[in-house]
Amino acid sequence: MNSFDLSGKTSLVTGAAGGIGSVLALGLAEAGADVVLSDRPDARGLAGLAEEIRATGRRAWVCEQDLADLDELTGFVDTVWEEAGRVDILVNCAGIARLARFNEVGLDDWNATLAANLTAPFLLSRRTAEHMVHHRVRGRIVMLSSKNGLVGEPGLVAYNASKAGLEQLTQSLALELGEHGITVNAIAPGVIATGIDADFELQRSAFEEYYREHIPLEHRFGTPDELVGALLLVASDAGSYMTGQSIVVDGGVLASQLPRLQFMKPYVDALDAGGEAHES
Repeated sequence: MNSFDLSGKTSLVTGAAGGIGSVLALGLAEAGADVVLSDRPDARGLAGLAEEIRATGRRAWVCEQDLADLDELTGFVDTVWEEAGRVDILVNCAGIARLARFNEVGLDDWNATLAANLTAPFLLSRRTAEHMVHHRVRGRIVMLSSKNGLVGEPGLVAYNASKAGLEQLTQSLALELGEHGITVNAIAPGVIATGIDADFELQRSAFEEYYREHIPLEHRFGTPDELVGALLLVASDAGSYMTGQSIVVDGGVLASQLPRLQFMKPYVDALDAGGEAHES
């Protein structure tokens, strides 16, 4: 398991106050990395998270930054490098989503979604990569994408487009940064139990019941900690030959073409039924 060890590495996690970002940041610390925590100035919980990380024996910094201020992001990365000394792992976790019919999406909403979910990760990755190349750091850049970057979902036209762009950004940067030993990969979660959709106007109980029926893995939503393994793989030496890839963590949703299983006869336990071994 030493190949998953991140001791001596420094990571930068955006959206670190969120349900996914905070768990990923702690997961990096538990694997041995020091962590720079970033989120909006009005975000809550960063100080407490920093203390929790320091309790693991790792260093933690809090660097507030609103990713909507695109012109400030290059300078923000420079400041992080000055304060932390270096960045070996960048995790672009921050993101927003708004539920609306396509003709209810105004240009301001469209621009805000693409700025947070696509343009900001590009700017942060670009400047971080420039530092990595200059300082000869064989670093890791990780995008928190979504299964919506691979297949559409109604009511999320701007979000879908931003995540699809993030998938292509991942591949494009991987091609250019490979010669410098820097890998760029994405993690594409399915429905994770966080508060990102708390303001969505929909028939929530009926929607969640329907959605769970179509999740092959135990008919349940994922949890943030179930993304940590994928992150540690692409952030560590264990994934040193992986780049330009997207790891889908969705409980099997994208693997299911049609909800046929619910219409088939129930599974019969072959061992309880005294069934014989299957032929090879």
